[in-house]
Amino acid sequence: MLKILLGFFTLLIINQAQAEPLPVTEIATGVYVHQGVHEDLSEGYHGDICNIGFIVGSKGVAVIDSGGSLKIGKSLREAVRVVTPLPILYVINTHVHPDHIFGNAAFVEDKAEFVGHYKLAEAMDQRKETYLRINENWLGAEFTGSVFIKPSIAVQKNMTLDLGDRQLELTAYPTAHTNNDLTVLDNKTASLWTGDLLFVERTPSFDGDLKGWLEAVKTLKTSSAKRMVPGHGAVVSHSQTALNNEERYLALLLSDIRASIKKGESMEKTMGTAAASEKNNWVLFETINRRNVNLIYPMLEWE
Repeated sequence: MLKILLGFFTLLIINQAQAEPLPVTEIATGVYVHQGVHEDLSEGYHGDICNIGFIVGSKGVAVIDSGGSLKIGKSLREAVRVVTPLPILYVINTHVHPDHIFGNAAFVEDKAEFVGHYKLAEAMDQRKETYLRINENWLGAEFTGSVFIKPSIAVQKNMTLDLGDRQLELTAYPTAHTNNDLTVLDNKTASLWTGDLLFVERTPSFDGDLKGWLEAVKTLKTSSAKRMVPGHGAVVSHSQTALNNEERYLALLLSDIRASIKKGESMEKTMGTAAASEKNNWVLFETINRRNVNLIYPMLEWE
């Protein structure tokens, strides 16, 4: 009887340790997206704030971003396994931010190739200690086992990946949201994963070059994609509206900060005034907009 009970509790523990599959939506044939929640990194963060997912071909699967922890990555892997037994061939990171990359370790056992912008590995090296420390503080035990996995394939400008009966077109961008932004276009369904070059609903967060980001938005506007998967927020089929909204905010942020500097206003004052008319158009505006000003103001002082 004791052996039976011990066996039961062992199975119970194992089952509890197994990851639950993340909920995903098939937005086009073979293209699956899990939409992250709108939480701030410093408050209420559980590693699940960005859009992640996967694309299934006849030969295998490409994962697009892996989430903010090993735990989230494992749940994404389980979601893949619910859909298909095909091998996971690639894990593509759209940029370096922790909510997009710390689930990578969940796919090491698949012997997947890790793919990123040619500047991604360097960015990981530069931010490794800081990202590990702050994510341990934010997530605690939920961050256990989360490590950096660098890209084994670097995209210099453009690259095509073949999943079998569908090709993915990868494009590396000049500095915009970050200095390592990458987009992924599924040619079969004309679905474009923009990473954080596009935010929907959530206030765009800055970590690169504001003028470069505005140029990237112009480039995205020329895309013939039928739908776009933003880094945060809902998938959009009317992408021009979403791109216009982001462009309006970024352009206003740029012009308002420039005007404040010209008038000799402090950065602290500018945090409360720059792009203030956009407040009701975005989630988490107060927190993220202030951070944006904090980063952009010193850069524009030296224009």
